[in-house]
Amino acid sequence: MFAFRKATPAKSVMFAVSFDDGRTAYFVVPNHGGPSEDYLVLAIAKEQQEAGQLPEGHITSVRRVR
Repeated sequence: MFAFRKATPAKSVMFAVSFDDGRTAYFVVPNHGGPSEDYLVLAIAKEQQEAGQLPEGHITSVRRVR
């Protein structure tokens, strides 16, 4: 029906970071791609941890929340 589709706005995605001592922290990645790009998030979490935006500790897992 329509010749052109409206561009969908870029969405931010929230991730939960689990630590080996049972703590959980959350962070948001703006303009993150689809679920196929979630493998990149562990590196982003480690960068944010080095920058002081996530708490210190050993990261055991990172999963998509919303």
